[in-house]
Amino acid sequence: MSDFTSNFWSIYVAAVTVIGIVACLFLLWFSGKAKAMTAHDNTTGHVWDGDLREMNNPLPRWWVGLFVITIVFSILYLAIYPGLGNFAGKLGWTSQGQFEAEVAKGNADVAPIYARFDGMKPEDMAKDSQAHAIGERLFMNNCSQCHGSDARGSKGFPNLTDADWLHGGAPEKIAETLTAGRIGQMPPMAAAVGTADDVKNVANYVLSLSGSPHDSVRANLGKSKFAACAACHGADGKGNQALGAPNLTDDIWLHGYGENAIIAMVNNGKVNQMPAQAEKLSPAQIKVLASYVWGMSNVGATK
Repeated sequence: MSDFTSNFWSIYVAAVTVIGIVACLFLLWFSGKAKAMTAHDNTTGHVWDGDLREMNNPLPRWWVGLFVITIVFSILYLAIYPGLGNFAGKLGWTSQGQFEAEVAKGNADVAPIYARFDGMKPEDMAKDSQAHAIGERLFMNNCSQCHGSDARGSKGFPNLTDADWLHGGAPEKIAETLTAGRIGQMPPMAAAVGTADDVKNVANYVLSLSGSPHDSVRANLGKSKFAACAACHGADGKGNQALGAPNLTDDIWLHGYGENAIIAMVNNGKVNQMPAQAEKLSPAQIKVLASYVWGMSNVGATK
């Protein structure tokens, strides 16, 4: 689909291209027909350095030939490939089509390698040295930009080496996340909690759930107000993997630790997105990568 909402720029670029080619043709024709005013010795009358005279010789044939070849090539190119606005060209070539063809060829070339893992359980794949090496490379190329080369994440990007999972840490759940992506949303809850003081009390109650430093008086006052959060995080604050709601009792903080960070979360909410990888990776690659990620948080099971 075009990136523009109208055909103006498409027509503009096509017009400039055609005018440029026509101008080149006209220049070539004009240079061959125009006659410069010359003296009897075929000079223009311009003299430099006392004896350096400008001649009126015709353009070299090889230069004219190259100029003609360039124009013919441009016309043939625009007839075969896209270049004139919305005209697709006789071959119907597109960069997207070439990309998809190269991806398909690449997948076909590596299919025999991945075929070895078809019937293998994720737990066994995590122990396999070849699968581990492939999974590590897939992770470095596609996941490390957000989760870090050591997979320990950073603020806003989950640590994949611990046992804390927003949507579940089983191999099939990891594969589901890789395939379709995830969108995590925490709506602003200040209005549901109450006053600014109530929000501060709830923040201290949340800190108390994980045994983090907190104001016990405010935590007791915030316990009843936590009911507004329990729909997602549960009455005990242990979260809900079906919703992707974090466990608030494990002292693991994805978006920042402390009273101020929690208050900001309650007041402003948060939207986090894990992009889908299905268009980048084949099902076989996702299976190997999911096993590799699972293995990082289950080190004992992979030995």
